[in-house]
Amino acid sequence: MVEALGVAVVGFGWMGRVHTQAYARLPHHFPQLTARPHLVAVADEVPGRAERAAAQYGFASATRDWREIAADPRVGAVSVTAPNFLHREIGVAMARAGKHLWIEKPVGLTAADARAVADAAAESGVRGTVGFNYRNAPAVAAAREMLAAGEIGTVTHVRIRLFSDYAAHPEGALTWRYERARGGSGVLGDLASHGVDLARHLLGEIGSLTADTAVFVPRRARPGGATAGHSRATGGEPGPVENEDYVNCLLRFTSGARGVLEACRVSVGEQNAYGFEVHGTAGALFWDFRRMGELGVSRGTGYQDQPVSTVHVGPGHGEYAAFQPGAATAMGYDDLKVIEAYHFLRSITGPGTWGATLDDAVAAAQALDAMARSAEERTWVHLA
Repeated sequence: MVEALGVAVVGFGWMGRVHTQAYARLPHHFPQLTARPHLVAVADEVPGRAERAAAQYGFASATRDWREIAADPRVGAVSVTAPNFLHREIGVAMARAGKHLWIEKPVGLTAADARAVADAAAESGVRGTVGFNYRNAPAVAAAREMLAAGEIGTVTHVRIRLFSDYAAHPEGALTWRYERARGGSGVLGDLASHGVDLARHLLGEIGSLTADTAVFVPRRARPGGATAGHSRATGGEPGPVENEDYVNCLLRFTSGARGVLEACRVSVGEQNAYGFEVHGTAGALFWDFRRMGELGVSRGTGYQDQPVSTVHVGPGHGEYAAFQPGAATAMGYDDLKVIEAYHFLRSITGPGTWGATLDDAVAAAQALDAMARSAEERTWVHLA
């Protein structure tokens, strides 16, 4: 029996739209779900934005005040896609109101913020899913299975990269993303958080790390009005960029493996260059988000001069079969969020917990805090 689940979205920028579209697509790709999302309410503080979202996507109501959603008995689950500095307040309030949470990363500005949301959810008995979407790629799922099965031997080292140019233009507006008070960290929370999640998802816990950070575009112009995405601003009052553009980090895993994680938001010529290289005693795995359906695989007994093959993922890898019937048909970013929504509703309806959890968000946030501390103190920081 399929039952309606009232859902709401708080914050209707690009990510709010992505969540909404994922809810709408769920019955198409995962008809076996026993809960059918119903778009009850949308909130955004920008005048007119929530109303436009309601008209376009069919939300039953719109508001500028997210607190109305917390008090709305029609709402059973909430997507929190507002700016980072609001995640703790909204997440805790929604959890205490008994709303299940699908919340974007980072879950607050610090590990303490993420822990507060996780604790509130645990105390209220609600489920929480976090927007670490890259782990949902079928090729990543395939890589995880191969690593668990020991198909490339014992993992020795990994390199994870997340390069983008979204902040490379010097006229990029000085939005909340570049402020400590509202954005928290810079590329740490935005991109390196995904890298930490991929590292833990594939290789297990991080024992210690050392990091270095830098700001390469130190000043930007303040925007003259509301912004969306990564808008440009010219002629506005200039102000300082308060958080990092770049981070590199050495990782030591509790397994004994070593790692390098590097992330940058001002990499000219790099657009969503996200991926990893995992090396083991008998092989290696390679994945690039821009070729999401391909997994480079080297395995066998050749060792020296051992070739690399390209595996095109298909049914049997992760949730690929919910989208395409045969291998090598491309999937896209939004498909990963549909999978994330599936894990969210599957966790709500039970049994079991699926996808990235609030505990994963806490672990990632602890690693990010450790990176910031390491960069400031120029030392190794121990996590476990």
